[in-house]
Amino acid sequence: MKFAAFLLASVAAMAQPAPAPAKSAFDKATLEAYLRNVELFLPQVTAKIDDAKPSTDLPGFFDVWVHWSANGAAKDELVYVSKDGKSIVRGDAFDVNKNPFQSNLDKLKTDLQPSFGQAGAPVVLVVFSDFQCPVCREESQILRQAVAKNFPDKVRVYFKDFPLESIHNWAKPAALAGRCVFKQTPAKFWDYFDWVYENQQLIGADNFSSKLQGFLSDKGLDGMQIGRCMENKTTEAEVNREIDEGHALQVSATPTIFLNGRKLEGSMPWETLQQLLNLEIEHQAKANDAGEKCCEVSLPQVGKKK
Repeated sequence: MKFAAFLLASVAAMAQPAPAPAKSAFDKATLEAYLRNVELFLPQVTAKIDDAKPSTDLPGFFDVWVHWSANGAAKDELVYVSKDGKSIVRGDAFDVNKNPFQSNLDKLKTDLQPSFGQAGAPVVLVVFSDFQCPVCREESQILRQAVAKNFPDKVRVYFKDFPLESIHNWAKPAALAGRCVFKQTPAKFWDYFDWVYENQQLIGADNFSSKLQGFLSDKGLDGMQIGRCMENKTTEAEVNREIDEGHALQVSATPTIFLNGRKLEGSMPWETLQQLLNLEIEHQAKANDAGEKCCEVSLPQVGKKK
């Protein structure tokens, strides 16, 4: 009887379906399907998923970048995957012992970029902008007038190109031209910046080149040299690097401003931006963990007695 009972139990166990294998977020198809369900993305939204890398922000997890795209628009998303592949974390991870925006600050490169304001300023604004963007035009006036006037020695502003080619047909040529001007005469870049935004509504893909030559002539710039720069796309690699930098920082719209690494999307009233700048200046007076760090030089003390 005991043997018969054992035999029946064995047969019953064999008849049970095998448990489904555990899913892992390290499997790219599994991760994509899961995130698609979370967002309820339509089929036309495509995904490209990078390989997982050990996270520097969240110990014990892996960073996985997911790149979504549809109809010329793009969105880059960072998700954290646990070591066993069972858990996914979305959002920002912070270490209370570090600047909360250190990850952004590490990605922002300001060397040899157009800028105005005092070197060593406690606040740095890095602006990702598009010369054909109407909202950027509004923001440009605040930056060039209100910020420059009210915070001449407290705020340094850097410009980054982020042309939205899918919706703006002359934004990329305008970005290339701006870099050509900057390459020839750095100080004239801001004249170009002001000119483009002031004349934005009069510029089109069909007349950009002719209007550019008029600007160059008015400002005493070498139009032939800048024409060759444009024709040879000398500055395209530089603009593309800035676009890639924006994607790494999850910039998806213009204008996007990084205030000492803090991401601010879209235009905002001057009164609001002024308050934020004052708050950050007060914070940096105590924390001193951001701001303009480009000009600190440590000289060796030769012959100093021990």
